[in-house]
Amino acid sequence: MAAPHAIHEEFPGDADRIHQLKMTDGHFARLLEEYDRINDQVAGAESRQAPMSDEAETDLRKRRARLKDEIARALAGG
Repeated sequence: MAAPHAIHEEFPGDADRIHQLKMTDGHFARLLEEYDRINDQVAGAESRQAPMSDEAETDLRKRRARLKDEIARALAGG
């Protein structure tokens, strides 16, 4: 099961576009990989499976938000 905030949950109407960009744009594919990695770390912190300081968790959440913004720009064609 995917962690909460999986990219397809965040952009439910863009599954085809996400797949297309992932297959044709290396930078976009790397963004998705990094987003998934950080999102999994946030989920681990939230569930206490991977305890970390509040500061570290906040930093991860900010990084995830920046990646999500960059993914959104790519999906919008920017």
